[in-house]
Amino acid sequence: MGKIRLYVDHPLGAGKSVPLDRDRTHYLFSVMRRGVGAELSIFNGRDGEWTARVAEAGKRGGLLEAVGRSAPQREPPDLWLLFAPLKKTRTDFVVEKAVELGAARIVPVLTEFTNAERVRRDRLQAHAVEAAEQCGATYVPEVVEAVKLGSLLDGWDPARRLLVCDEALAVPAGDPTGVAAPAAILVGPEGGLSEAERTRLHALPFTRPLSLGPRILRAETAALAALTLWQAAEGDWR
Repeated sequence: MGKIRLYVDHPLGAGKSVPLDRDRTHYLFSVMRRGVGAELSIFNGRDGEWTARVAEAGKRGGLLEAVGRSAPQREPPDLWLLFAPLKKTRTDFVVEKAVELGAARIVPVLTEFTNAERVRRDRLQAHAVEAAEQCGATYVPEVVEAVKLGSLLDGWDPARRLLVCDEALAVPAGDPTGVAAPAAILVGPEGGLSEAERTRLHALPFTRPLSLGPRILRAETAALAALTLWQAAEGDWR
């Protein structure tokens, strides 16, 4: 049977008991059909990955016992992804891949041309947890509440450089080399950023345009490409 990894919101340590919530109880015992004595991997985003053993298994709850740490805690580089939400499945895709590619924080940004349904932070955070479970990460990035681009820039810490992925702005454009953490990447909506947004971003001292090649990319492709470029140049892929 395949290896099971579960995120648990509980402190981990040798011999600690870890209660299971209803969803994880259903998944582990009803879907995966594990029982008392079964072993799995668990992590909480803070204490690394642990091997755990099922101590109690019930229909409405269960209890795990942490046996030993199997992997240390590994934090991603201090890189944020700012992206304009898309239609539901494509937004889910961006969040999932951002976790796999090592984003430390995910920020849905509302721009003038953003065309998406209401952004549910709790649902996107659940997707981030699932992605971390599947890709072997020991860290789950926070997905914050959607924020208007103007408000975000008003409170921006200039110590965090902002790479702007926008085909109209990124001429001439550089690459992410030299933009070390703390950093952030901004990917605009399908219709692009407005002229006013481009003008403001271009004038800010902490921004830098980033070219993603000679072709216009879909928004979700641009997010993945930008994260990959930065990780290869300045992140933990080197």
